[in-house]
Amino acid sequence: MIRLGSNSPTRALLLNKFNIDFIQNGGSFDEDSLITKNPKSFCYEATKGKFEELYKKYGIEDIPLLVADSVVTCNNILLRKAKNLKDARSMLELQSGNKTSVITCMIFKNKNIELIDISSTTYEFKKFNIEDMNKYISSGECMGKAGAIMVEGFCKPYIKKVRGYESTAMGLSVEKLLPYL
Repeated sequence: MIRLGSNSPTRALLLNKFNIDFIQNGGSFDEDSLITKNPKSFCYEATKGKFEELYKKYGIEDIPLLVADSVVTCNNILLRKAKNLKDARSMLELQSGNKTSVITCMIFKNKNIELIDISSTTYEFKKFNIEDMNKYISSGECMGKAGAIMVEGFCKPYIKKVRGYESTAMGLSVEKLLPYL
């Protein structure tokens, strides 16, 4: 049993898919307090901030703690969660026909170890069909997702090449966590 320090339904889905028992307790760390624009640094600092908040609240004596965060980068631009549909459209237009990386940082700590991992999965996308993109945007599914992308959904048919784990792109590098459970 582990404590997932995240409100993400996708991370919960991943743990279920890999048959990992968990309870879910997200926090309230303010990512907007971070000033770095470097995607990798931002991801690490956000994960560390969330971890420190939840570690103080829950500790690790009874249940190990797992915290993760993900960001998207395209053309070295940090793409966080879209603020509105216009923002989502802008992010998706940037990624259309381009290479896009999802960077996921996770911190796992139990009584014996502390694992800090930063991984990325890079996708090369075909040009997005404008009608498909409009439907995706108007559905609202793009909201609440880093870079407004959904590699397991909307983006899947547009993937030309991929380097890395799909789980990393979905917000948790489960394959790298498994040996430590």
